[in-house]
Amino acid sequence: MATNALELSHIDAYYGDSHVLHDVSFSCGEARLLGLLGRNGAGKSTCMNVTIGLLAPRRGQVSIFGTPVAGLSPEQISAQGVALVPQGRRIFKSLTVRENLVVAAQKPRDGKHAPWTTETVFAMFPRLEERRNQIAAHLSGGEQQMLAIGRALMGNPRVLLMDEPSEGLAPQIVHEVMNTIRKLKESGLSIVLVEQNPTLVFDVADDIVILNTGRVAVVSTPAALQEGNVDLTQHLGVF
Repeated sequence: MATNALELSHIDAYYGDSHVLHDVSFSCGEARLLGLLGRNGAGKSTCMNVTIGLLAPRRGQVSIFGTPVAGLSPEQISAQGVALVPQGRRIFKSLTVRENLVVAAQKPRDGKHAPWTTETVFAMFPRLEERRNQIAAHLSGGEQQMLAIGRALMGNPRVLLMDEPSEGLAPQIVHEVMNTIRKLKESGLSIVLVEQNPTLVFDVADDIVILNTGRVAVVSTPAALQEGNVDLTQHLGVF
């Protein structure tokens, strides 16, 4: 039987009195990439916040490889093998590139994947190695995104959450970031990719979930959606 790396079951979540996720359920299989799509305000980032423990759900459960984690602190959920590449990157701008990586380092939780170290991150991102002693605030936007991904990998995650990794990047840098995501997928890492650009996601995802106004509207695959059986403009706007 296939293993789900991440499972959200019947999640209701609120910001204050605002009900933003309504009975949301979806799963990401082990060693698969799930693309999470939707318009602005659809609830994509809220799903990430619930998963990583930044927002506790009012109802429902989050499981990591079968272990319930809803209601735990972000530190406890991270210890279960979950890492987030946040929207807007949020690197430590006053630290050097190397310090950003070292501060996030955690030991691997299983023997399925080769451990991530500063050297393996630098091997994936040679430009970061060239700037290893540079203050992170002085990096370009693309380099900061590479650093945000590298910092998440230093936690040696089993599940990697990526929230809008292409946001604000030049097309050539977006191409590089997507190539990195492909390599991580090929390594067997379980990935949830939140994106505004469906074309990028369709090119790399195994499975697709589309949110609309805080509800799961579509669960499918890129191939099935590209056959045109679902009106994507209804859920995503211009496509």
